[in-house]
Amino acid sequence: MNIRPVRPSDAPAIATIYAPHVSEGTASFELSPPDEMEMAERIRRTVGERPWLVYEDGGRVWGYAYAGKHRERPGYQWSVEVSVYVHHGKHRAGVARALYAELLQELTRLGYYNAYAIITLPNIASVGLHESFGFVPVGVCRNAGFKLGRWWDVGWWQKSLRAYTVPTGAPVSLAG
Repeated sequence: MNIRPVRPSDAPAIATIYAPHVSEGTASFELSPPDEMEMAERIRRTVGERPWLVYEDGGRVWGYAYAGKHRERPGYQWSVEVSVYVHHGKHRAGVARALYAELLQELTRLGYYNAYAIITLPNIASVGLHESFGFVPVGVCRNAGFKLGRWWDVGWWQKSLRAYTVPTGAPVSLAG
């Protein structure tokens, strides 16, 4: 088992992992799975600023987790939205847990204060995972997305990564 930063060459594996979450599930409100070219572009846009990690075992990528921008305004720069996706063949095998442990530690080291998780409800497994890491529910947006023929509620969870102090600068960029 190896958790490491994502590489552009991981895009095909990541697209494969993500596709069923899009086409068959509600973890994502995308309606068409992005192809590997689009996934490579998403990786390129994210890795310079925030962490994106993969879980590799036996030379194969089985899952990934990343931190995205929470909001556009500069006052939000100390907060991120986190996501984790795991290959269907490795659900409940500790992949998501290992990825989140590493990701949250890295976000704290980089100077972030808050991590947010947005979970389509109901999703007992995702809620349990996030709450096991100290995320707390902060609200529910009712009927926030329409997919697979129905409306879905979306819950927001928040984890404080550090004590709230006056920041002395922006979070550390991975580009430099």
